[in-house]
Amino acid sequence: MQYRKLVKAGADVSVLGYGCMRLPVKSGRIDEELTERQMLYAFEQGVNYFDTAYPYHGGKSEVVLGKIIRKNNLRDKVYIADKLPAFLVNKAEQIEKYFDTQLERLDTDYIDYYLMHMLDSMKSWEQLKSLGILTFIEEKKKKGQIRHIGFSFHGRPEAFIKILEDYNWEFCQIQFNYLDEYNQAGLAGLKRANELGIGVVVMEPLRGGNLAAKAPDKVKLKFSEYNEKRTPAHWALRWIWNHEEVGVVLSGMNVDEHIRENIEVASETTAGSMSDREIEIVDDVKAIYRDLMKVPCTGCNYCMPCPFGVDIPGTFMDYNDKFFFGGRQSQIQYIGKSIGALGMKKSGADLCTDCGKCEKHCPQTIEIRKELKLAHKELDSWPIRTAIKVANRFVGRRA
Repeated sequence: MQYRKLVKAGADVSVLGYGCMRLPVKSGRIDEELTERQMLYAFEQGVNYFDTAYPYHGGKSEVVLGKIIRKNNLRDKVYIADKLPAFLVNKAEQIEKYFDTQLERLDTDYIDYYLMHMLDSMKSWEQLKSLGILTFIEEKKKKGQIRHIGFSFHGRPEAFIKILEDYNWEFCQIQFNYLDEYNQAGLAGLKRANELGIGVVVMEPLRGGNLAAKAPDKVKLKFSEYNEKRTPAHWALRWIWNHEEVGVVLSGMNVDEHIRENIEVASETTAGSMSDREIEIVDDVKAIYRDLMKVPCTGCNYCMPCPFGVDIPGTFMDYNDKFFFGGRQSQIQYIGKSIGALGMKKSGADLCTDCGKCEKHCPQTIEIRKELKLAHKELDSWPIRTAIKVANRFVGRRA
């Protein structure tokens, strides 16, 4: 296992982080026996960074992680990353309440890496500041209950930069992979964080597994041209670790074979180690995905902001994903944003008023209004919309 410093003068953390959002499930519950065995194997192979959050597995992810760490006397040997559910915070007193609940669930008296969860705009960060988050952070750091502070981000590039530069963050967490090189925070955000000395944790390196098992046949064929046999997952992870600005890559590991492979890639890939031929192959794979696109959107964001709140690049990304990978994941992501699940601002294509402002700025001359209608028709689903609304109310009641 290789290690990098995530924060200045901080500890060495494993470049592979154990994501606890997709733990193995049995009969609708976390399979604790299997989870413990897998986590201990990963730890024995050098993984020391474990990432969870308040809503994962309905709150049980924190509980199970804490139980395994305590049972095996690992607290001083591993680093716990957890997140304040900022999307549920409406009152100042809730911040302390959520934090205390998390300490109790984790059965610990401190959290190593604490994040503001799912910030998507300056407005969401300003809201937390108005509720006293800066004082809270300062107090908890003085008491040693929070060792390092950061935020996770789901939004547009310009918003990421503004949040990044607004506070003395120690680290941040972004979605980054070879398909999202210019989406959300993107490569520009990664590099800006590095310039500011802010560590970067990468989430969704495989796009929820889509860049692995669900890779199109043309992509698998292109990868097979290389003289060393590798899985699509191996290529995707190797591409990320090739970036020196990346500190930790999170993987939601729940299959033994995947855990072994992830550890293998993390142990052998150093920054800048990819050859010109390897980079050329990944570039060819990107081109294959571009050819499969329903909408040739590059995520440049020149069409933004939409005066009526539509997340145009995000909608087209979900639309393209549905045809890249199939399944329902892209629909779930889109509808969640469309209805404003988990406190997110509504941003679905159904908000479009046909004003046409966006089309005047699109370098690809995309008929945006027409494509938004097609995207919404393809992605919207009454059963999924209903299920997300029910789940959203459930999370709100448990808060």
